[in-house]
Amino acid sequence: MECVRPSDQQLIDFVIREARLLDQQQLDAWLDLFTEDGHYWMPVEWGQTDPRLTTSLMYEDKFLLRLRIDRLKSNRTFSQSPRSRCHHVLQVPQIDARNDAERTYVTWTPLHYVESRGDLQTLYAAWATHHLAVVADQIRIRLKRVDLVNCDAALGSIQLFV
Repeated sequence: MECVRPSDQQLIDFVIREARLLDQQQLDAWLDLFTEDGHYWMPVEWGQTDPRLTTSLMYEDKFLLRLRIDRLKSNRTFSQSPRSRCHHVLQVPQIDARNDAERTYVTWTPLHYVESRGDLQTLYAAWATHHLAVVADQIRIRLKRVDLVNCDAALGSIQLFV
């Protein structure tokens, strides 16, 4: 999606498209949505402000995301037999911040996420905050932060990306 100054609707469409890529397991295309310095962050504490000073459920840069995707796609990943699938149910993303001069934007999206593998299906409620930037006239993710409602609970292994 080419744009110089994205409209609110283009930002909303971007967030919805990102979830669809995950649901359709188009993980390489999903990873391409990130800036080179992009991160995926899932805090382990309510209100956590720094991913480096406190342990996180996930805090991965693009290199670590690539490793996780390669592992998920591998036929030697026996924990993925049968393979996990996911489904995102999003409320309408809201635009929390716009800086057209710097071409940076923040969206906030309440969501339910279902991850399924074999007979096991797990539901998570969360809020996704996307810190977006326009790079080479394309909207990209600089940071995706996923706050689970029950982040401080004993959680099972989350195999895919919320």
